[in-house]
Amino acid sequence: MNATENYSIRVEPTQNSRLSQVDFDNLKFGKILSDHMLVADYDDGEWKSVSIVPYGDISISPSMSALHYGQAIFEGIKAYKFADGTVSIFRPDRNWERFNKSAARLQMPEVPEEIFMDGLSKLLDIDRNWVPAKEGSSLYIRPFMFGTEAALGVHPSKSYKFIIITGPVGAYYSKPISLKVETYYTRAAEGGVGFSKNAGNYALSLYPTQLANDEGYDQIMWTDAAEHKYIEEAGTANLIFRIGDTIITPHGDTILHGVTRRTIMELADKWGYKTEQRKVSVQELIDGIKSGTVTEAFAAGTAATITHISRIGFEGQDYNLPPVEGREFSNKVLNYLNELRYGKLADSFGWNYLVK
Repeated sequence: MNATENYSIRVEPTQNSRLSQVDFDNLKFGKILSDHMLVADYDDGEWKSVSIVPYGDISISPSMSALHYGQAIFEGIKAYKFADGTVSIFRPDRNWERFNKSAARLQMPEVPEEIFMDGLSKLLDIDRNWVPAKEGSSLYIRPFMFGTEAALGVHPSKSYKFIIITGPVGAYYSKPISLKVETYYTRAAEGGVGFSKNAGNYALSLYPTQLANDEGYDQIMWTDAAEHKYIEEAGTANLIFRIGDTIITPHGDTILHGVTRRTIMELADKWGYKTEQRKVSVQELIDGIKSGTVTEAFAAGTAATITHISRIGFEGQDYNLPPVEGREFSNKVLNYLNELRYGKLADSFGWNYLVK
């Protein structure tokens, strides 16, 4: 369905493009934002005022509900530029589905497909020159929504704002990372909001991550809240391991159901690998590293893409993973996804959403 059939998108082009100021050879993740953003408001039970406007500050009330009660969700998507100039967004339909699952859990309205998908496509058409052409770079896309009701009181907001901003980025991680197994602090519990991409999940990770950084680790490896026995995910991405001849990822409603993670497991199935989505204990992982049965470990996410794990710290001891160059599966997936997303391979899965 075309967005203009139900939602007229007003477009206000910028009069002062910042594109010429961007050094596309030195992109820092999340520091540079494109010229335009999509904005839509929800009030009186309906979405209205869908607009593409110049990127800039917005006005909010000090009593805005999201500031006090945390109704805020977001997504992360990437767009790529093919050699012929075509702009392609990677699997945005899956992000739209997950966005609305997060919204339902936090008592927020769903964003219609016409606004999310067609609005995103129109936004990227206008800012297509912001999509980097250099391989290894992409346009990061951040859809987000928050409660805007100007009132104090613990109840779902009566009004909301949905925004999409974008910006050109390089790699989130430039090298393999080290993880510390977290056995005290907790990210999510059964029955909670671990599966949703909400702002609070990330706020509570900041302090324990800093503690891990202070010990020389790049990120946290979260474990379950009940026993700290089972691996869940890293601070910024899902986790995937190759144990023996099987590709394994932790699974459950305390874990973000990542689009990249899903893509990797679908490819593993397609290529004939054994796959499992199940609980993975810390002890199983450590024993596997010691015995050599754990041959690959990596983080997977939109920002991280596929980031190899070099070292895991647990109870004061470090365990080193095998050399990156010998990791057959993760390197194969990374190479395949790079070629697919930059339009070098035929898209037999229909994962590339082409911007017209």
